[in-house]
Amino acid sequence: MSFLGRLFDQYRRAEGFDEAFRSDGTVRPHYEQVVRSFEEIDADELRRMEGVVADEFRRLGITFTVYNDDEGIERTWPIDLFPRIIEAAEWKTLETGLKQRVKALNFFLSDLYVGEGAALSDGVVPEWVVKSSQGFERNAFGIQVPYGAHCMIAGIDLVRDGAGKYAVLEDNLRNPSGISYVVENRAAMVKAIPRIFDDHTVEPVDQYGEMLRHALEAVAPPTANERPTIVILTPGVYNAAYFEHAFLARSMGVELVEGQDLVVDDQVVYARTIHGSLPVDVIYRRIDDNFLDPVAFEASSSLGVPGLLGAMRAGTVTVCNALGNGVADDKAVYPYVPDMIRYYLNEEPILPNVETYVMWDQDQKAEALDRLDQLVTKPVAESGGYGIVIGPHASETELEGARKAIEEDPRNWIVQEVVQLSSLACLSESHLEPRHLDLRPFVLTGERTEVFPGGLTRVALERGSLVVNSSQGGGSKDTWILADQTEVPA
Repeated sequence: MSFLGRLFDQYRRAEGFDEAFRSDGTVRPHYEQVVRSFEEIDADELRRMEGVVADEFRRLGITFTVYNDDEGIERTWPIDLFPRIIEAAEWKTLETGLKQRVKALNFFLSDLYVGEGAALSDGVVPEWVVKSSQGFERNAFGIQVPYGAHCMIAGIDLVRDGAGKYAVLEDNLRNPSGISYVVENRAAMVKAIPRIFDDHTVEPVDQYGEMLRHALEAVAPPTANERPTIVILTPGVYNAAYFEHAFLARSMGVELVEGQDLVVDDQVVYARTIHGSLPVDVIYRRIDDNFLDPVAFEASSSLGVPGLLGAMRAGTVTVCNALGNGVADDKAVYPYVPDMIRYYLNEEPILPNVETYVMWDQDQKAEALDRLDQLVTKPVAESGGYGIVIGPHASETELEGARKAIEEDPRNWIVQEVVQLSSLACLSESHLEPRHLDLRPFVLTGERTEVFPGGLTRVALERGSLVVNSSQGGGSKDTWILADQTEVPA
């Protein structure tokens, strides 16, 4: 099938892998019906639909905050209505690879904080790299986590290279965000273009609250009742992800609390309510380690709960994600995750890393500095796309700044090969054009590890850009996982 519709009149494949179109211009089979549907829509109608969605998102408060010069600018969550589609067989491979990776990362964190540190003593991960990480937390030593679920909620960022092969770009194991937008994107699509779903059996996404609650209940301490009391701890309404915190509380039917709403008495956490104090079993925290307990960490913090660390040590409350997870999603530790999989699981990694050079290795540093204009330079502790220098798009001043920063502090930098991210059609003015994208699936670990069927597809809305982060002007797409039609219901 070739495309002839008005929206596709000026469509030209970008360099690399196009999710919907083959190199000869024909449509990949799982996109045929969607392309036909969009051929029947003109740009004005599609833009009207986007306006309806934007108005609805604004009305519901579906926003995010961009921080610039210490000022927060609240923006409506951006969505492009041409969906991303993943076939069932392809998803099954991703699902298996994601479970494998998260299991290994949980083993590593358990080994590090409550085990013997075998991976360090056996040289799987350099001890000095781990212990120099900003995410390494000595206060996490000895705190048992039910089922070893240190990263109970993981967001693993995947990219697709020019050959269409997936690789892991980075791991988000502290407070990965974006799941609320996955659910709201689907609701928006159903409202804006309901007929587009008619010819597809798409896995639902509205069950995330139930999945998350089940996982949180599973890691409740032995002292909990049959129906554990769960709260979400938020920094408050001015946090960039506050919409998501409130969304998840509603989805699970649990209380959204701030630090001032909780108190620790005799190593038990209580929530202050209009009916009196209520013992809390599980805290899904959306604040960083340093602000959790002003007694043990940052003394000036008003976001946390005095005495919380003591309650964690006593085993009367479970805090998710666990303390000290930042060491495992440090970009300087990322190059060693494939070796963790081999070490803990005795398996070959299903999802490879992007080829990465570590700057504390003199040979790798020399090679990277020689080719810096062809590579991507990343600070190991930053997120949101900040601090990244993409060599082919960088000025000489930017490249020289990166070289100087690497020489001054090699531990703080990694350098990666450029991945020509896969692309997919997005509305640009009066027609559709290819834009680069990635995918953040969410993996939950309780009694078992399971992957939520879908994920946050982030898309670079600027032509040619490889930066998909919303904080850097990126948008999103609804992600469809097609149901496996070969499975026969029991």
